Amino acid sequence: MEAITGKRSLTNSIRQVALELGFHKVGIARAESPPEDGAHLENWLGFGYHATMDWVMSRKDERANIKTYFPEAKSVVCVAMNYYYGESEGDMKISNYAWGEDYHKVLKNRLRQLLQTVQELKPDVQGIACVDTSPVMEKSWAQRAGLGWVGKHTNLISKDYGSWLFLGELILDCELEYDLPFSEDLCGTCTACIDACPTDAIVEDYLLDSNRCISYLTIEHRGDLPEEMTNQLHGWIYGCDICQEVCPWNIKFARKSREDSFAPQREIVKRTKVEWLALTEDDYRRTFRNSAVKRTKFEGLKRNISACNLE
Repeated sequence: MEAITGKRSLTNSIRQVALELGFHKVGIARAESPPEDGAHLENWLGFGYHATMDWVMSRKDERANIKTYFPEAKSVVCVAMNYYYGESEGDMKISNYAWGEDYHKVLKNRLRQLLQTVQELKPDVQGIACVDTSPVMEKSWAQRAGLGWVGKHTNLISKDYGSWLFLGELILDCELEYDLPFSEDLCGTCTACIDACPTDAIVEDYLLDSNRCISYLTIEHRGDLPEEMTNQLHGWIYGCDICQEVCPWNIKFARKSREDSFAPQREIVKRTKVEWLALTEDDYRRTFRNSAVKRTKFEGLKRNISACNLE
């Protein structure tokens, strides 16, 4: 592949290759973290809304300032993939995003391919491929790159896919041409997500208390569920889509993903309540070997199943 020297040519090539790799949206922002990112994070942590997710606290400085994470950063290429394949049904539900292959691997592999292409075009470029396991405030960067806005439920919402999006970033040490940030807040006066949350986890507009969030409780929380939340999973054994399912932008603009990697596995979406209750560790390992559900571990999933069975 012939090397590229011009900023515009490199930018256009990155956009084109990102779309060819299967990303549905791509935008680029200058790698400058505004002070409000750190202030918002400090506020959230100060309230204890991160619950037991100490890994957020331990790398908060990197999250607040991208150059603490990657000092040479000059550009952030933000990508998004639509993962929507329908709404969860049944007595025991798993969030839409975990029906197919583990999105961490899918996005990370393609971001690495994108980085490889960039380095073939401009050999002296260095970069880091990031998904949500990296200390990067991905929704803020996606908004700065023009992909959408952060909704009241704290998920990124786009005009063309709603909020059913996986986000990723490629941080580069070279200058590119930048998109305008998405400056509108198109949630308006709508409070559908806040009103629908059965545990009142969205404590106010744009502020989520993980301690009360079904997604946090079923995925990140280890050990027994807090007593006051024991019967509050509302049938969700992994994740929760309630705040997204009621969002008018999703109701109107959600469209089935073209990405086969996220297509639902029959063993996950067609499993009956009886089959969930009979889940063995061997069955768990076989069913979820390539799934994001591994995050909760067998013990956590069994705990969630038992809790939902008692509701």
